Amino acid sequence: MNNKLLLIILDGVPWRNWRSVFGNLEGWVDSGDAQVWKMRAVLPSISASCYASIHTGVAPAVHGSTGNTNVFRINMPDIFSQVRLAGGTTGAVTHSFWSEFFNRSPFDPVRDIEYDEPESTSINHGRFHTMAGYGHNNQMTPSDADLFATLTMLSERFDLNYGILHTCTLDSMGHRFAHECTPMDHACFVMDEMLAPYITRWRDAGYEVIVTADHGQNERGHHGGRGETQQDFALYYFGPAKGPDSGTLLDQRQLAPTILSRLGAPVPDSMKAGSFLTEE
Repeated sequence: MNNKLLLIILDGVPWRNWRSVFGNLEGWVDSGDAQVWKMRAVLPSISASCYASIHTGVAPAVHGSTGNTNVFRINMPDIFSQVRLAGGTTGAVTHSFWSEFFNRSPFDPVRDIEYDEPESTSINHGRFHTMAGYGHNNQMTPSDADLFATLTMLSERFDLNYGILHTCTLDSMGHRFAHECTPMDHACFVMDEMLAPYITRWRDAGYEVIVTADHGQNERGHHGGRGETQQDFALYYFGPAKGPDSGTLLDQRQLAPTILSRLGAPVPDSMKAGSFLTEE
């Protein structure tokens, strides 16, 4: 496998906040270096269910994770397993739910918080965090600058074909403050500023890059149900492929087959949604 792609998931950012506060990402759209579309999350639009759908390309009713208290090893094809089938190397810098869904469950923090398993049929190089102790008044998220650096280290040390980074900072702050406020404007601005130099570095290293969310958040800092603020978010793509008209609404179940298609990995029959990116 020669192609390379990194998926960056910024948890819990609604569409309007992407388009109004992330100035670096929007600047790349203006310059033609990035394309952007609106994507709609599956239902329920809750974190664990969306994580599983992002990687399997199917709805929660199919993969079975109905919420954050229902996390288990999913027994169906996903991005990691398909990239491995094609001979690629995978890496993840994410919340521990991703390791439980796609490597082994239950998550053992001593065994699983960091591993390098070249022969794994799923995640070869994992660096995970649990957010243990998280609550309204105790955010418990790692620094996003550290997470971006960690993914970059893995990509450069192990020549990843596919890598994913997932951070809950903005989701956690959104639950506390809701998104229509000064603290959230600032938090999104800081995230955009920290991320931007890494996008340049990843692109220079030959990676296509997708920056997106798992779901949105409404005015009360809630998500899980139906509605534009809870379900809709932006997807930014950096790379040579072309997508549909900018006004097209994408389905979250399209993300997995799109990534596999870009990498040249087999798209399994379970992924019914079509890729939204095509060659130039």
